Amino acid sequence: MATRMIILNGGSSSGKSAIVRCLQAELPDPWLALGCDSFVDALPARLRESDAGIEIASDGQVSIGADFLALEAAWRTGVVAMVRAGARVVIDDVFLGGAASQQRWRTALGDLPALWVGVRCESAVAASREAARGDRAEGMAAAQADVVHEGVGYDLEVDTSHTESLTCARVIAARVQEEFR
Repeated sequence: MATRMIILNGGSSSGKSAIVRCLQAELPDPWLALGCDSFVDALPARLRESDAGIEIASDGQVSIGADFLALEAAWRTGVVAMVRAGARVVIDDVFLGGAASQQRWRTALGDLPALWVGVRCESAVAASREAARGDRAEGMAAAQADVVHEGVGYDLEVDTSHTESLTCARVIAARVQEEFR
């Protein structure tokens, strides 16, 4: 079965969202873009600063609670159902739990293949992007730059520290299109 799901994992401000937008332009078929930010935005307000939901400390540390995990599991199952129904989906995620986060996706996927892409970015570069964005807690990018990759297995890795998003997207798109040759 050809890849209909691409899962990008990287820390905050690593460039995942920009890569996703470029992938949507580069791949010949339409791909839906879904990610952890859109999931968090869909949460009820009371779970966006709650120990049961998601809390972002002033130093950028992120903690998640039981209600968040339960809703995230349901969301993940729904995303996989869309792929099984024929949609192509690219996911922009932050594996705060490293290998355990990847395993939750693997469990939801079952026998459905996915292309696993690690999006790396030097901590200092990600921190600079974070400061320029102004919509993230200072320290989040540095805290996540390496920890999100711990124990995670990838089919492909890109590094946005000094490589443009479009170039990274083209590498990923070429890998997806190899299946059709």
